[in-house]
Amino acid sequence: MSKQFDVIVIGAGPGGYIAAIRAAQLGKNVACIDAWSTAAGTPAPGGTCTNVGCIPSKALLQSSEHFEHAKLHFGEHGISTGEVAIDVPKMIARKDAIVKQNNDGILYLFKKNKVTFFHGLASFVKAVEGGYEIKVAGKSEETLVGNQIVVATGSNARALPGVPFDEEKVLSNDGALRIGAAPKKLGLIGAGVIGLEMGSVWRRLGTEVTVLEGMDKFLPAVDEQIAKEAKKAFDKQGLKIELGVKISNVDTSGAGVKVEYTNAKGEAQTLEVDKLIVSIGRTANTNGLNAEAVGLKVDERGMIVVDDECKTNLPGVWAVGDVVRGPMLAHKAEEEAVAVAERIAGQHGHVNFATLPSVIYTSPEVAWVGRNEQQLKEQGVKYKAGTFPFLANGRARALGDTTGMVKFLADAETDEILGVHMVGPMVSELISEAVVAMEFKASSEDIARICHAHPSLSESTKEAALAVDKRTLNF
Repeated sequence: MSKQFDVIVIGAGPGGYIAAIRAAQLGKNVACIDAWSTAAGTPAPGGTCTNVGCIPSKALLQSSEHFEHAKLHFGEHGISTGEVAIDVPKMIARKDAIVKQNNDGILYLFKKNKVTFFHGLASFVKAVEGGYEIKVAGKSEETLVGNQIVVATGSNARALPGVPFDEEKVLSNDGALRIGAAPKKLGLIGAGVIGLEMGSVWRRLGTEVTVLEGMDKFLPAVDEQIAKEAKKAFDKQGLKIELGVKISNVDTSGAGVKVEYTNAKGEAQTLEVDKLIVSIGRTANTNGLNAEAVGLKVDERGMIVVDDECKTNLPGVWAVGDVVRGPMLAHKAEEEAVAVAERIAGQHGHVNFATLPSVIYTSPEVAWVGRNEQQLKEQGVKYKAGTFPFLANGRARALGDTTGMVKFLADAETDEILGVHMVGPMVSELISEAVVAMEFKASSEDIARICHAHPSLSESTKEAALAVDKRTLNF
């Protein structure tokens, strides 16, 4: 006997669980299905973000940053610690505990909002009267029927051709978060968000880290001036980053991993490391979904095809998050999820891709929203730019971290903010002001005229806005 629901959400990552909760808040009878399990086999909702992505990586970044501060910077504050040591298994255990808190928190939210949760792998069976039949393969098999289906199955790490992840020597983001002891030498392929964050964690713990990147520009999606400032900081820290490389072979037959490649000059090189993290992007996860059973359209990259409202080619079937077009960001998935739930309820959900912020949680942090300077030049947009360095910010001096700057880009005629780009301390928090400003079509003058608390890092945002009109007050 099948169980009937108004809405069935497949996947309980940031897109899935938020879609389920919002649909339930709007009065729908909702089921959410997720296959992710803990080592003990219990449910672990939250998807990649909670289990092997955003949350655990930030936990390790925080632990490793504390260690580096204690080792290198506490003395500047007059704090004597003696010899500082790191207990890596304890650090990993703390990370695991934080992940579990988030898993349990989502299960609590399902209960609070009366979302029925099913633990297992969901797949389409067929279209039926009243919607679609969905099979749940778990400890016990279930058959559900939903009038509206939301697919939020996320993404998987992309492996190098011919070099599968074994999560022992060749690691995806999953294995990278479970390393039990600081390796002597660590290699990373891909200088994107995951590569830089994981490289930072282990560099701080004493590992010699080399990052190999195929692109000839560092962080090409980031404003060039900001990317150069970030690269300068990472180089100073000892994170070795090689650009423009071509991997020719990866050999895992020995005790470690041997990577053969040519550098930007075309010279043959060999890198020998204990472990290799591969972070060259992610692919949409439709494994086991049985999309073909109902004719759900998937493109050549394996992504579910959707329109601007996240509707698929099938009536009553929607898809959100990493499994569809657009940036693979947890907060993008959440915004799409809310919009879809509201559309299902007859409301007018909205997602503005132009104001989605991006953050890299290294030290210094990198954050941006809107268009960068190279994009504006390519598009022939006339603009004004203003920058302000954290070196001239009183709070940054007190923190002991004056690396980086804030940069504003505004329309040359209207002064509307077109993009804001930052590198420095806590810019992951500062970027929100820029997102709000751009969402409300603010001008740089609007930010320049708003009072900011003193002393605060946010004063750098105000000063960068003032710099657009060449009237900074503290630099």
